[in-house]
Amino acid sequence: MKAVVVSDFGDPGVLKYVDRKLPEIGPGQVLIRVAATSVNFADIMSRQGRYHSGAKPPFIPGLDATGVIEKTGAEVQHLRPGQRVIALLKQGSYSEYVTADQDLTFPIPDHMDFEQAAACPTVSFTSYKLLADVARLSPGETVLIHAAAGGIGTTAVQLAKILGAGQVIGTVGSDGKKQIVRDAGADAVINYRKEDFAEEVNLLTGSKGADVILDSVSGEVAEKSLTCLAMYGRLVNFGNAGGKAGHFKTTDLHASCRAVLGFSLGTTIRNRPDALRDAADHLFHYFEEGRLNMKIGRHYPLKEAAKAQEWMESRQSTGKILLDVQN
Repeated sequence: MKAVVVSDFGDPGVLKYVDRKLPEIGPGQVLIRVAATSVNFADIMSRQGRYHSGAKPPFIPGLDATGVIEKTGAEVQHLRPGQRVIALLKQGSYSEYVTADQDLTFPIPDHMDFEQAAACPTVSFTSYKLLADVARLSPGETVLIHAAAGGIGTTAVQLAKILGAGQVIGTVGSDGKKQIVRDAGADAVINYRKEDFAEEVNLLTGSKGADVILDSVSGEVAEKSLTCLAMYGRLVNFGNAGGKAGHFKTTDLHASCRAVLGFSLGTTIRNRPDALRDAADHLFHYFEEGRLNMKIGRHYPLKEAAKAQEWMESRQSTGKILLDVQN
């Protein structure tokens, strides 16, 4: 089979399109013929040797896969060959075939096409967990979402509205991205390169601040977010795209009853996969109702994975980037 491997840590040039042996499944696993997979910032961090999974070259990157089950292990229940599924993976998805644990494999609703399905696993599961389980969003609260034009951003905007947010504010790095976030359902969009996002959030909320802030950038963005976080607010960090750590003081938290929280989908996949079943049930329900729609930016063939990652790193991308595996 064909696959893309990280041959060494480095720039996109270390991604090599190679032949690999077909993976073998365990008794509780399924073999999936991959139709498409998505590109996520975690893939870039893995390629650079900065992702917390600790994968060492050579390895296949990628967090999720969409396709058809080819074979099931002896202990697999409720899944069968021929089913269309999405899967969250403990190993790479930039490949024509992958193995997945049955607990992390979910049948695709009949009405959902492969394009929407391929765009949804990582960003929709992450967004739902961030808002519903980690931040525990309550109806009527204000949500601020950084990097709102990306895959997680456009998904989180929609889910915040679905979960009852009273006001959703997004930040972007260029005016050209504002309409994408508005189209996803945001009430206000701030270009952080031109405006002080914290000042704007405080203005939009009557000096109260946002009740929930989703931050995948860290560094100064995370630190500044505290200046527009409401009393009893929750700042949820789920990435380090800026490359620098954010620093907080305990005195910023206890008197205001605010919280700084963390989440990683990869960690949850590896350690608490059972915690994702409830998210899948809710998300597929939203898809079936037509309330959640994946925003797709670009498609690339699998062999052009390096170009796909370059486009994501350019900071010009919007929505999800997909790798089409079976043409």
